[in-house]
Amino acid sequence: MDITTHSNPEPAASMRASVTRASLRVLAYPALLVAMAVVGMAGPRLGWDLGIANFAFLFGTLTYFAILERIIPYDRSWHPSRREWRWYGIYFLLTLLGGGIAQLLVSWLVAAVATAEPALPLAAEVPLALLAGSLGSYVMHRLGHTNSWLWKLHGIHHLPDKVNVGNNGVSHIFDIVLAQGVVQLSLAFAGFSEPSVFLVGLFVVVQGYFTHANIDVRIGWLNHVLASPEQHRLHHSTDLAEAGNFGSDLSIWDQLFGSFTWRPGRRPTAIGVTDPGSFPPVGEIRATLLHPLRGDRRY
Repeated sequence: MDITTHSNPEPAASMRASVTRASLRVLAYPALLVAMAVVGMAGPRLGWDLGIANFAFLFGTLTYFAILERIIPYDRSWHPSRREWRWYGIYFLLTLLGGGIAQLLVSWLVAAVATAEPALPLAAEVPLALLAGSLGSYVMHRLGHTNSWLWKLHGIHHLPDKVNVGNNGVSHIFDIVLAQGVVQLSLAFAGFSEPSVFLVGLFVVVQGYFTHANIDVRIGWLNHVLASPEQHRLHHSTDLAEAGNFGSDLSIWDQLFGSFTWRPGRRPTAIGVTDPGSFPPVGEIRATLLHPLRGDRRY
């Protein structure tokens, strides 16, 4: 009797897919950091237009995480709907438009006051610039939650009831301008060179979209040094007891100033603002842009 054994390809394919997803969970973030370092070092040396390079890297990072959200999602219910993608796209374009105009002015000032060559070796200057910039970012972000007028700007970012790479751009134009402008100008006036400011800017782009990505990536003990999606989901929690983690690039300032609430496996209670009636709905884009001018009006 001729007995032919037929192998079932489905378990093998499923196993390969599982191995691929497991590898992505480990390698996705380090791969992006390597790409950031390559672009950051090549840009100044090759004479690239640093503004264009920064924008191209931002767009590439957004696309990269949007793909990963489909392959290794943290919470499938957090995927944006088509309607939400339309909202997010409009916010993204408005932020680019308003922020780009303001950042052009900032870039001119940075070019005017930043030194052409680093006073220290770049390898020493970049970590110092990163520490200074992340502290400025932390202070501005925390003020955005504690100052009532700044909260009217920053609270727009917390309106969505899910956290994903698309709604990272849901922000008020002036919130973006203030946050980015303060950090970049402080670096320039502190005497850091333009290449250092560019490198730190790339890292901030990477971290901003990484922490907001709906991806199942865990960085373990590095959470005590770097910001991560694990921390930032808690930052968007409606439970203020766990909604710390104001650092968007480094987490060391949260630990130093008592706002570090991450622990392994901790999930946010719910996502959004504690008092939704104090803001217009996220889909009412014109109303959100005018919101800071409307006093304490409720919706």
